[in-house]
Amino acid sequence: MKKKTMLRKLKLTDNSFHKIREAVKKAETGTSGEIALAVTAESARYSVYELCMALVVGVFFFVVLLPFAEPLQNLLDKIMWGSATWHLPAFYGISCFGVVALLFWVANFPAIDRLIIPRMARSQMVYNRALRHFVESGVYATQNRSGILIFVSYMEREVRIIADSGINEKISPELWNLIATDLAEGLGTDDATGAFIRAVERCGELLQKYFPLQDDVVDNPNELPDGLVILEDSEWI
Repeated sequence: MKKKTMLRKLKLTDNSFHKIREAVKKAETGTSGEIALAVTAESARYSVYELCMALVVGVFFFVVLLPFAEPLQNLLDKIMWGSATWHLPAFYGISCFGVVALLFWVANFPAIDRLIIPRMARSQMVYNRALRHFVESGVYATQNRSGILIFVSYMEREVRIIADSGINEKISPELWNLIATDLAEGLGTDDATGAFIRAVERCGELLQKYFPLQDDVVDNPNELPDGLVILEDSEWI
């Protein structure tokens, strides 16, 4: 899935990005914690699953055609005024190859991908991609180890919230899971922007409660970029 297609389906506009960025700035007020957001169209390519599905159907198609060898030979004789012996095997090969190629292309549609890729495999890929971005974006390296990443993988319909070690010592992962579930449900509506903002606000409330900004702190540095980051296809594993 392309970046533009994902943004269109989520109905995210320039104004949406502005609203989310402002929500992050507001949520980080009064806390030493940092909030990062990222969304990707897919967390992996999944080509092996798509190819396996296409090959299985191609083999099934070949088996179904086998009993019709004689009628097909007669048809080829009529069409070509007497066909060569290699025409029938060539017809079988080209037909099966066409079916495999067509199904491999069809399998790239998100709805089909979600049917053929095991849920456990999808979840693991989303976690791996989220963890990778958690490291690459520097969320793990905040001064107080109080950074969190809200990660959305559109095709898999999954949301992961990964918190740094300092946060995990004080805040139960179940609370992050509740926010992630609510965000996933909200992204399925027509108000993805509102869903992101609500998730940011709830994360900000938790950070302000457990990681409040100390009274003697004059400057609260913004260690991570605010707003929603779109991960490009080139960053796939």
